[in-house]
Amino acid sequence: MELFNSLPEKEHRTSTPLAERMRPLKLEEFVGQKHLLGPGKLLREMSDAGKLHSLILWGPPGSGKTTLAQILASSGGAQCIHFSAVSSGVKELKKIIEEAERLQRLGKLTVLFVDEIHHFNKAQQDTFLPHVERGTLILIGATTENPSFEVIPPLLSRCQVLVLYPLSPEEIGEIIDRALHDHKKGLGEWGMDLAPEGRDFLIQQSQGDARIALNALETAAAMARREKGRRQIELSHLQEALQKKALLYDKSGEEHYNVISAFIKSLRGSDPDAALYWLMRMIEAGEDPLFIARRMVIFAAEDIGNADPQALQVAVAAKDAVHFVGLPEGRIPLAQATTYLATAPKSNASYKAMLAAGKDVKERGALPVPLHLRNAPTQLMEDLGYGKDYKYAHNFPDHIVDQVHLPEELKGRRYYSPSDSGHEKTIKERMKGWEEKKRGKKS
Repeated sequence: MELFNSLPEKEHRTSTPLAERMRPLKLEEFVGQKHLLGPGKLLREMSDAGKLHSLILWGPPGSGKTTLAQILASSGGAQCIHFSAVSSGVKELKKIIEEAERLQRLGKLTVLFVDEIHHFNKAQQDTFLPHVERGTLILIGATTENPSFEVIPPLLSRCQVLVLYPLSPEEIGEIIDRALHDHKKGLGEWGMDLAPEGRDFLIQQSQGDARIALNALETAAAMARREKGRRQIELSHLQEALQKKALLYDKSGEEHYNVISAFIKSLRGSDPDAALYWLMRMIEAGEDPLFIARRMVIFAAEDIGNADPQALQVAVAAKDAVHFVGLPEGRIPLAQATTYLATAPKSNASYKAMLAAGKDVKERGALPVPLHLRNAPTQLMEDLGYGKDYKYAHNFPDHIVDQVHLPEELKGRRYYSPSDSGHEKTIKERMKGWEEKKRGKKS
């Protein structure tokens, strides 16, 4: 537990990491999260009005959660207390609440910033409830986990959840440049430049995390400065600081699309070895693992489909696993899912069916629902024929009923044609049997 405050300038510069020194003190200095901070946006309006509300800030590390809490507290003239859900407990919290109640009687606000609020159990979170409800505390919780699962519903209902996103390459670049040339808080007094290839590498490796970028920059700058006569931070310094080598891979450029394309086409071509190679190329180059996982989820539905319905479950499980454990361990479920998808039977029949149905929707517009498929919750609707002659499938043998379910104009249209691959062969045979039974009933 600690109050947000500032060290004397000299001590601040000599003992405080660059990432902390460069922390913005007002919204005008903040980089990123424009969807919350632009003109007319929620946090901008809250800050300008100085009227604070309890919030849950959900976003990845280094996206600005702590900084925003400090700025908002300052704009509202409140005392802001930093409370860690990892290292602090209910005993410390009770002391904070007592002090907040005293300040409330004096007309002063207390903002309690709870870092990693998802580490609190239900009983600990319950402790906040009455004090947030009475306004004794303005709660600003920070979490990297989905608050829908990690924060109890009563507390969640009393807070507004705001989603923060990883910083873009351009935003990380702006933060790096500012720190490099800032003479008061940054590295400007050292008079050093940053090699262009080193800057690109640092942006790539930070993965949208400003703290990673600034910590690495400070380490690399100190290494370069120790070399007599050196006035430039080189790629080699940043590689040493981050303990990583640069790969030919630009997350926002052509190589990004080339490598992900090679990965997907290797999966589609049922080549697990090539797919694993391209997977590791992306991971080692600093690609967002969730981007890879999202592409695998799409692939499972588009290229495997019902030939192996479990493929989609495996892909989604891999996405959840890498989100839960992070890197480097997250590589393991990604690799498992990669080999599963690559060796699964393939079919794009569901994908083609989706496109065909979508084409009819676009070309023919909103065709009327047949009367027998409509519900009739009122007498008027029943009198108009809604639901008349509808055949309830469970009342028929094998739950098979000869009934039109498409609009009249599309009667007989076939979108989904299962392949002979994997489980779809079973589906194909089942659908063929249904058609035969329907024809038998007609004859």
